[in-house]
Amino acid sequence: MTIRVLVADDQALIRAGLVALFTAAPGLEVVGEAADGAQAVAVAADTAPDVVLMDIRMPVMDGIAATREVLASPGESPPRVVVLTTFDLDEYVYSALGAGASGFLLKDTPPDRIIAAVHTIAGGDILLAPRITQRLIEAHARHHRSTAVGAAELGELTTRETEVLRLVGNGLSNGQIAQRLVLSEATVKTHVKRLMGKLGLSSRAQAVVVAYETGLIVPTTARP
Repeated sequence: MTIRVLVADDQALIRAGLVALFTAAPGLEVVGEAADGAQAVAVAADTAPDVVLMDIRMPVMDGIAATREVLASPGESPPRVVVLTTFDLDEYVYSALGAGASGFLLKDTPPDRIIAAVHTIAGGDILLAPRITQRLIEAHARHHRSTAVGAAELGELTTRETEVLRLVGNGLSNGQIAQRLVLSEATVKTHVKRLMGKLGLSSRAQAVVVAYETGLIVPTTARP
């Protein structure tokens, strides 16, 4: 199955490099590119990509607002969004995840890992780079309160769903959770789908944020 990709970045050199990278990679097809957020929303509506690589700082409309617009568009299968950032833009990543992005990549990520990341996201998993994403979520979770769900609402989850949410929050894939809990991957997928439905979440990345913000996971920096 070919993965359809849209590249949105206002820097022409970076955008051209990503387009060339994906064009040469087996199993990937570039269906469009955009130089600003508003254009990304329009092109996504026209081309129905599977994955959108979305820069954060862009003119007209930034990547966070564009992510919300893309994911709010009507359709049975909205694309999965991966935000592109540099280390200096860490403060925006939390907002991007909260907007429904499925993860993020640093712009200095090696080409082979970028390709692997697109496959990972298209396959339904989130992309949480341990050295940056975990730290970002932990740091921001101490200062923000989720608007999607309060801690009390976790009571709607079964014991197993709560356990799965905790593991999702730790960045484990469905396969890894299945091994940890000695379940089939299909069963784990069902638990994830149900808990996200109960909590009104649209992406696994949002589930990670909720796991931290509700205290289900205590940030390592806050542990005694």
